Order: sequence, then C-alpha cells, then structure tokens
Amino acid sequence: MTKKTMRSMRTGMIAAALAGALLCLPQISLGAAMGGAQAAQGSLTAQHAEARLKGKQFKDVKVTVNNGVATLTGSVSLYAYKEQAGHKVKTTQGVTAVDNEIAVAGPTVPDAKLEAKLAPKLAYNRVGYGNVFDAIGLQVNDGVVTLSGSTHDYPNRDAAVAEVATTPGVKGVIDHIQVDPVSPMDWRIRMAEARVIYGTPELNRYALNPAMPIRIAVQNGHVELFGTVDSKMDKQIAYMRASEVPGVFSVKNFLQVEGQPSTSPSGE
Repeated sequence: MTKKTMRSMRTGMIAAALAGALLCLPQISLGAAMGGAQAAQGSLTAQHAEARLKGKQFKDVKVTVNNGVATLTGSVSLYAYKEQAGHKVKTTQGVTAVDNEIAVAGPTVPDAKLEAKLAPKLAYNRVGYGNVFDAIGLQVNDGVVTLSGSTHDYPNRDAAVAEVATTPGVKGVIDHIQVDPVSPMDWRIRMAEARVIYGTPELNRYALNPAMPIRIAVQNGHVELFGTVDSKMDKQIAYMRASEVPGVFSVKNFLQVEGQPSTSPSGE
C-alpha cells in the first residue's frame, strides 16, 4: 500500500468521524433541551405543591417533583399533618404520585403509655348507639398504632383514625378496621341485640358507662360481642340473650372477664 493511499484512507476516516459527531449534535442538543424542560416543569409543579401547604404545621416540609412524582421531606409535629400534606400535594396539577417521606417529630411516648392514653379515647369516641355497635382494637409498636376490629359505618371508622392521628406521640397509623356491610336486616338485629342485652336486669348497669363495655358487632346476621364484664355469669347471660334474637345465624362471645386472662370466644 502506497503512502498516498494510506493518507487518503486516514483522511476518509477522520471525515467520517467528524460527520458522525455532527450528526449526533442535534440529538444531544434535543435531549438536553428536553431534560431542561422537564426539570423546569418539575420545579414549577413543586412550587405549586408547596403553595398548597399553607399553615405553620407545614413550615418544615419541602417538595420536589421528578417526572410527576412528588417527594415530600422534612418534619411535622403530628401524624395527621403528614397525611394532610400528602393529600394536598396529590391533588396538585402535574403530580401523578406522592412519595411521603415526612418524619413525624413531636414527643416520643413509650408504647404502653401511648396505648393507655389511646384506649379510653377510642372507647368514648362517638358515644351513643354508634359507640355500642363499634368494636375497635389497638396495638402500639414503636409509636406506630395498628387499629383493628370493626365499626358499623365509615364516619365512625374515620373518627377513630382521626382521634389516633391527632394524638401527640403517634408516629404512624395502620388502619385495619373493617366497616360492617350495610344491611337493613343487620341494623334490625343490632337494635334488637342492644335492647335485649341492656334491657336484662343483670346487665343494664353496663349502660351507665358511656364507654359501653358490651359492644355488639353484626355482619350478615352473625353477631360478635366484645368488651369487659365483671363476672363469668354476666358473660354467659350476655351470650344467652344475644342468641335469643330472631334472625341471628351465630353468636361469638369475645367478652372478657375483668381481672382474668383473655380466653377464646365461646359460641363458635
């Protein structure tokens, strides 16, 4: 191969490389422009989201948005404020999802103390007939409260969750409360059960406590009794009276006797 031929090949290779580079320039410029536009849009959406977080409870909350996903950071004093911030940002135009990483600051309360504080709040929540027909349990682990059991409607469920979420020291809430199905038959059974149980002379003293120790849950004709009574006799009487109501398919007796270990439900 002659020197002239080699120079010619080298020149062609350089030209081809330059041409390739020139062809890439528009693509690189377009990609950079698109990335810049997305960043600008994300910044604008974040500003709009933060504008929705008005109030001193959100003063330490920051929002960033990337590809429609809003990430919330910072801290608030109550778990309820963390939930509120997430809901507010989620409704911001341009936000498609929310990653809520807000920390709940405020006091750190020992689990046992927090549970002892929350139990009476839930017991007296929505006092009245609705209170009688709700049976909500709770457990606390590292400040995170897990709610279980059932309510007869959604407002009572929401009220219980809100009561917990606004309590200082609660770091998180896990809602496992079941809302009983809506049924005219079940509502008739609930009312009949309340009349027969609280109308029994041996049991009517429990109606004097607004927390209503004997709770009545009904799902599709199946009855469950919850709460605490003074004696095994009262527990047995409550089960017998509940079983007498027409239309009831089954009764499970989860009533506990004061001062005695928890036992399995009777009537299964």
